[in-house]
Amino acid sequence: MEEIGIVTEIKGPKALVTVKKQGGGCESCPGNSLCTTAGVGEAFVEAVNQADAHVGDTVRVSFKAYTYLKGTALLYGIPSLMLIIGAVMGKEYAIRHMGGVDPDLASAACGFGLFAVSFFVLRLWSKRYESKKEYMPVIEEIIKSK
Repeated sequence: MEEIGIVTEIKGPKALVTVKKQGGGCESCPGNSLCTTAGVGEAFVEAVNQADAHVGDTVRVSFKAYTYLKGTALLYGIPSLMLIIGAVMGKEYAIRHMGGVDPDLASAACGFGLFAVSFFVLRLWSKRYESKKEYMPVIEEIIKSK
């Protein structure tokens, strides 16, 4: 996936690039989790400045599809799996060990509990990887110098 944008700020080895939103809007863009909305028709993307671009340069930014898909699978797959595992474990535990507790209530509590814990763990885990270059968009080339 590639976007064309203008470098608006340099932050060490990274650059902040303003890109035009596509016709379908952010919801239809596969890279919508990698950028921040800047206003009507624009979004900001923080990318590795591999091409040594400067403020005002028009650049081509590429996103690795594998990295995006892997992140999406982790973000949605793990919490969903934990919700199901927690619900099953909560119901089984309530039936066997907690005679007076409604199994459905225990199932819901355990399911949503593990669901919430999984988001917390993923957030802590993602902090380790968000600064790694292999998981970030990259400025591949300078199309037009300022």
